[in-house]
Amino acid sequence: MPGSGSGSGSGGSRPARGLGSLGPVGLVLAGGISVQFGGALAVTLMPRAGALGVVTLRLAVAALVMLVICRPRLRGHSRTDWGTVIVFGVTMAAMNGLFYQALARIPLGLAVTLEVLGPLALSVLASRRAVNVVWAGLALCGVFLLGGGGGVGGLDPLGIAFALALAAGSAWALYIVFSARTGRRFPQADGLALAMGVAAVLFLPLGIVESGARLLDPTTLALGAAVAVLSSVLPYTLELLALRRLPAPTFAILMSLEPAIAATAGFLILDQALTTVEALAIALVIGASMGAVRTQVGRGKAGRERAEVPG
Repeated sequence: MPGSGSGSGSGGSRPARGLGSLGPVGLVLAGGISVQFGGALAVTLMPRAGALGVVTLRLAVAALVMLVICRPRLRGHSRTDWGTVIVFGVTMAAMNGLFYQALARIPLGLAVTLEVLGPLALSVLASRRAVNVVWAGLALCGVFLLGGGGGVGGLDPLGIAFALALAAGSAWALYIVFSARTGRRFPQADGLALAMGVAAVLFLPLGIVESGARLLDPTTLALGAAVAVLSSVLPYTLELLALRRLPAPTFAILMSLEPAIAATAGFLILDQALTTVEALAIALVIGASMGAVRTQVGRGKAGRERAEVPG
């Protein structure tokens, strides 16, 4: 995901230019589709490798692919550059670990819906505008429907806890911020490759403890590689390219569509059909998230316009 000038100084690669021709909005949507269908594939792999094992395969293969393709320079970076990459990598590892623990226990679409509540709550609390009461009310209605309409009420409590822990930790918000900073500080996808390496190293012991030699099974490795490409290599690269030309608030609005994409992937790949009430609940959370972000954007523009008026 990320930044601005990082791709402009040294001349982008041909693949980067080709992907960039989709336009920033197209890049984000393509990344969202890829990551959610990758998540659905990951669920099918969990009986073979466990949730932590799948995360380990995803991060390790993705890091290997990105490091080989990008061949990032290790010299010439400041302490701040390395600090940004390390925080990005830690955030990536935590986000994936919590999310896959949730996916092992609850349906994909509902897991992503609960995950989105974190950035949504942060956006509502950060704004003092009265209209945000409406967005908060919509989100609460969505959560109420999930709880009372056969959604959350019938799910594994531990799976809900993992999804809410991810939401409460605002991992998506941190991911957006540090992904953008990494994109600005490193050329092309070099920073992303390094951050993936950090995340993979952090998660490797956990995967080995849970899955051991199962991680080396050829079929498991092949499926893990597919998950890595769909869920990490492709979407992270697409989002990184997009955020060089797309404001973070606009990116956040597009990310609000993730629950709908996830529900579609869960239905098509995992046969996780939604009830009418669950679909309505997801729609309410999506609407609340998009509305809250748009309110923040409008507030920022109004503030800049007032600042520009001569006193």
